[in-house]
Amino acid sequence: MSDFARFLPLSGRPHGAETGVSNDRRGTLADIVDRASAIITADAADRAPLLPAFLDDADLRDEFAALAVEPTPTGLTRLGETIRTGRRRHPRALASGARALLLLARSADTDPGLDATAAGIVSLWLAGSAPFDRRAVVKGRTVRATDADWSFGRGPVLEGTATGIAAFLLGVSDDPPRPLTGRG
Repeated sequence: MSDFARFLPLSGRPHGAETGVSNDRRGTLADIVDRASAIITADAADRAPLLPAFLDDADLRDEFAALAVEPTPTGLTRLGETIRTGRRRHPRALASGARALLLLARSADTDPGLDATAAGIVSLWLAGSAPFDRRAVVKGRTVRATDADWSFGRGPVLEGTATGIAAFLLGVSDDPPRPLTGRG
């Protein structure tokens, strides 16, 4: 094998069927909506006012209104079901949903419960489409999640939690992934 060939995409991977590979993120976005519903349900009396902000931040207000359901956690769960069986969703929609979930969790002072794989999908997408100042931090680096089995990029390693990396790239947090620390 030529020396340069080892740097070509997919050149080192075993070949196999890739028919199940898709950029459709319906299920992942529905999981985020379900998690938002659970956060609001946990203290419905105090957190119910957070639901409209979540819908706006996730860019789902029109879809929620089209369901003609009450603005309650149960209505939000119904929206999740509709998303799961509805039209295809791309990483941009997933990024909006993840950002909305992180903002909701911060307002509710609770753990967002963002799935590490979803955080990885969002982080990878944002590495190429986030605002310039966020992209500049990860450009030319390997970004690695310390609590998940994913990394992307080439170069010196930056690491952080999966949710922390996504939060930084989404602009929800100003705490960037950090250079790899020596471990003994």
